[in-house]
Amino acid sequence: MTSSILWSLVLAIHLLGMTAWVGGMVYAVFVLRPSLGLLDATQRASVHLQTLTRFFRVVWHTMPTVLVTGWLMILHEGGFAAIPWQVNVMQLLGLAMAGVFARIYFGPFQKARRAIRPQPALFDTIRSLVTVNIGLGVLTILAAAMARGL
Repeated sequence: MTSSILWSLVLAIHLLGMTAWVGGMVYAVFVLRPSLGLLDATQRASVHLQTLTRFFRVVWHTMPTVLVTGWLMILHEGGFAAIPWQVNVMQLLGLAMAGVFARIYFGPFQKARRAIRPQPALFDTIRSLVTVNIGLGVLTILAAAMARGL
């Protein structure tokens, strides 16, 4: 029984991390970005940069947590050879999401952070890559739904 509670907790941490990551990206693209249009260019860049800085700090914690809890659950279920293909798809998509995040963080986000006046094109690039990651996140959720009960 204690083992069951432990693995339920690992799953809950995994799901909460994925919810924060994907939900934060959806918020950034579909709520924050359109709302920034109400501000002048200087305020827009400042608010956008501050918001992304805070969100990326969250992602730097949730991303490894989601990956590690996923791998722990795979090992608990008998290892990589014993899991259904949908779980391998989730794993692949999660790694791809981590790669896209690293591309955003070390690429256009760092350029925007270092710029005296970040250009809107940098934020457009970030938004485009975040949108790709939202798509990968949705596909990951669909793969998880397909693996349910296996």
